[in-house]
Amino acid sequence: MRTTEWKTYRTRFLIKARQLTEPLVFVDVLGREHRGSPGDYLIESSDGCRSIQRRAIFEDIYVPLGPANQTEGSGLPAAPALASSPRHRISARQGTAL
Repeated sequence: MRTTEWKTYRTRFLIKARQLTEPLVFVDVLGREHRGSPGDYLIESSDGCRSIQRRAIFEDIYVPLGPANQTEGSGLPAAPALASSPRHRISARQGTAL
């Protein structure tokens, strides 16, 4: 899976997101299929769940905080650490959550 670097964004909740550079299809831990195209965003919430958001919607809603985990001087708390549990990893080759 080729994507850009993780960046931290803020709405009501802090998330991390990567913009896709190629199509991505995966099934999450609840059995839901997610599909994204280049330009869409792969989102990871603070509990480690991942989903895909279309570019137009994502860029309308989310506000970038700068480089990953860099909130110093922004007046905002640092982003919570994201879980890196094997069950949330995504295999682009297999298209399923591991």
